[in-house]
Amino acid sequence: MFDIQIRKKIDPWLDRIALGFVRLGITANTITWFGFVYGIAGAFCVANGAYTAAFALILINRICDGLDGCVARHSGPSDLGGFLDIALDMIFYSSIPFGFAVASSINALPAAFLIFSFAGTGCSFLAFAIISAKRGLTADREGKKSFFYSTGLIEGTETILFLLVICLVPLHFPLLAWVFGSLCWITTAIRITIASQVFRGDL
Repeated sequence: MFDIQIRKKIDPWLDRIALGFVRLGITANTITWFGFVYGIAGAFCVANGAYTAAFALILINRICDGLDGCVARHSGPSDLGGFLDIALDMIFYSSIPFGFAVASSINALPAAFLIFSFAGTGCSFLAFAIISAKRGLTADREGKKSFFYSTGLIEGTETILFLLVICLVPLHFPLLAWVFGSLCWITTAIRITIASQVFRGDL
């Protein structure tokens, strides 16, 4: 819900860091992989009850996720980079609730519900993006994609905050997982509703 506003604030300083990486010859894909490794390490820490370490590793993962896009814009985006960015992000997001399920059996059912809800938001996001690309709808053309982003309750910013919060208050994971997962399903329902309006009829 706040992705566009947040990116406007953080992109300028991420961009300055990205320029340094470009000068050093560090590629966007390298940063993507490093971020993924840190993220999975964070999930491992969650599974072992090391929540402070998990918090730091998740934060590093999300910074890398922002940096790889900035580096790609300067050095030239690639289809492989776009694929890795999406695929590894989806794996990372699901790994954290899985870590909580491993940490305690009490977390198992809410963690399963949360991963289930991530499937809804992830698939609806990607499906909308694919059909939008097919129809030539972007944030710069007719404002269709911006409208899509602005109506989602749960987007990247909210998910990042959620992952960090559950590391700060792990004992409240079950309740927070049920609440957040429910908000994810509301977001999925909103996207399906908008898709039904935007994509009505054949091209």
